[in-house]
Amino acid sequence: MSQTEMISWLNDFVPYSRHFHDCYFDKKDGLHESRHVFLAGNRLPYRFRAGFHIAELGFGTGLNLFASLQAWQQHSVIGQLRYTSFEVAPLSTSDMRRALTPFRELLPYAESILVSMDAGKSSIVLPNIEFNLIVGDARQTLPNWVGKVDAWFLDGFAPTRNPELWEPNLLASVAACTQPKGTFATYSAAGEVRRTLQAVGFSVQRKSGFGRKRHMCVGTLGA
Repeated sequence: MSQTEMISWLNDFVPYSRHFHDCYFDKKDGLHESRHVFLAGNRLPYRFRAGFHIAELGFGTGLNLFASLQAWQQHSVIGQLRYTSFEVAPLSTSDMRRALTPFRELLPYAESILVSMDAGKSSIVLPNIEFNLIVGDARQTLPNWVGKVDAWFLDGFAPTRNPELWEPNLLASVAACTQPKGTFATYSAAGEVRRTLQAVGFSVQRKSGFGRKRHMCVGTLGA
């Protein structure tokens, strides 16, 4: 069954995974959720500099990528943003475009990347961004990846529904691929997730969550 056949649509534009029984982003305002959890949670855009590297577990609709690129360009950062995303089952570009429909302000930042993805590209270099989509189970692909990350977006489905993206060995690989004092942010405040991230070397703090979620977590490697 294709990934398109594995999703339903809520309110016409919110994709819902029938496999994981979870929405891809907040039903009311996914863009503000992305900015609150992943950008602000990693103290972005204030830490941006040329070559700043974001990596993500769970590419989904590309919303976090396009929100990051918008912030990068609006803050007139010189040079390229580097962005790497690990995704086991990418959505089709037509589904991504449908999910982005409510967020028209992102379309100027998204379209050139989506056009390249339409052509089958997973490594895309544009004047402001170097984007790589690594397709496969992150438990296999991340340990074999060579890279160092400044900020992680841990955006898999909920740990109770998608435990594979929150396993200790995978989060140890996240830490191993993080720059000293690099950061992470995640909407999850689950105790097991916090303890695992602490065990692999991150300091972890609970912060106010977005929408109906009371808490989220952020952290810094080795702090």
